[in-house]
Amino acid sequence: MELARAAKPPIPSFNSQEQTLIKTPKTQSQFPITQKPHHLKSKHKPKPHASKSNNLEISAPTMSEIMEASAAQNLDIQIQTLGPFFRITATSLQTRREVGRAEGVIRAWFGGRILHLDSMKLQKETIGMEKSIFGIGLFIGAVAIRLGYERGCSRAELLAINDTDLYHNKLVRFYKRIGFEEVYEVTGSSFGDFSHMLVWGGVGTRMNANLDELMLKWCSRFKTNKNKTK
Repeated sequence: MELARAAKPPIPSFNSQEQTLIKTPKTQSQFPITQKPHHLKSKHKPKPHASKSNNLEISAPTMSEIMEASAAQNLDIQIQTLGPFFRITATSLQTRREVGRAEGVIRAWFGGRILHLDSMKLQKETIGMEKSIFGIGLFIGAVAIRLGYERGCSRAELLAINDTDLYHNKLVRFYKRIGFEEVYEVTGSSFGDFSHMLVWGGVGTRMNANLDELMLKWCSRFKTNKNKTK
C-alpha cells in the first residue's frame, strides 16, 4: 500500500507487497556503511537508574550486539548509506526473503543532529504476525537508533502515518512502547499542518524520542548473555 507523497521528486518504487508504516519521500542509498563509533557527549542525561556509572557507552548495546541478537532471531540486517541518507533491510535467514526495511536521513538542525526516520516497511505476509511489529520492527528500529547515535544525533523523529484508524492506533502504541512520545497531531485541517505534510507526505501523529534514553531502555534486550552476567 502506497501512501500520499509530498511535493518532492519521487524515489524508485518498492515491491508492491510491502506495507508502509511511516512514509515520506527520500533518496535511495547505494553504498554499504563503514561503522565508526564515536564517543559523544549528549546534552540529554540518561536516566539515573539505567546505569550505575551513568556511562552510556558501557550501558548501551553496541551495533554488533544488536546484529548478534537479530541473527539469533533468524534475521540478517544490513545497512546502506549515501551521505546523510540510510537504508536498513532485514532478511529472513530461513527464506532469504526481505521481511522489512527502514529508511531515513541524518538532519543537521539548530539544536544538533536529528535522526529523521522517513519510513519503516514490512512485507504484507508479516503484518498479521505479532512478531512483525514487536520483533522485526524493533530490531530494525534498534539498528537505526544505534546508527543515529554513532552519527551524533540526540533525537529521533517520525510520523506514525494515519492510513486507517485501527492501524494508526497500533502504530502509535508500538512507538510509545519503545520510547517515543506524541508531540503533534497532523490532521491536514489547519494551515500549520501544511509544512508537516510537505515534510512527511501525509497525516498522522508526530512523535519524538531521546536517543540516549531509547538505547538505555532497550539495552537488556540486545545485550549478549555474556555481558549481562558481568
